[in-house]
Amino acid sequence: MVLAEEEPAHDGVAEQRERLIEGLRAYGGHFTELSRLFADWLGLHSTDAVALLEVAAAEERGTPLSPARLSERILLSPSATTALLNRLEQAGHIIRSREHTDRRVITLRSSAYVQERADEFFRPLGVRLDAVMAGHPPELLAAFETLLAELGTSMDAYITERSEGRREG
Repeated sequence: MVLAEEEPAHDGVAEQRERLIEGLRAYGGHFTELSRLFADWLGLHSTDAVALLEVAAAEERGTPLSPARLSERILLSPSATTALLNRLEQAGHIIRSREHTDRRVITLRSSAYVQERADEFFRPLGVRLDAVMAGHPPELLAAFETLLAELGTSMDAYITERSEGRREG
């Protein structure tokens, strides 16, 4: 699969890109499988678990989601997202609150129960990943973080261009 329209910056960059993209694709598959296992473990539908993980991850980043942002993140319609949130709230997995100065804005938070269960499920994996990362120099990890951020920015720009082109065409 060739993605670049111009000549590579240096010899072998296209081959490196292919290997890296394949590794990221495999990592994404692992993440998807972990989400499915987490859903099974909690007794949830996989879409509900993915939404729950998005809510929890946003909280950890310090940028809690609104229902509209969650809808965008999990690619569900607003009405389907509302039904999903109703299920999660009824089960005690999420809390909807009005924390914003604009009281119409709803903030989604995961419940303490879900936070404990997620920690229980994912903590052993975190220990394993930390052990792998500890075997690499901090400078390499920082460079990889930068590369991932730049790849993400480039892909986001391409997605935006394609989406705008589809709307115009």
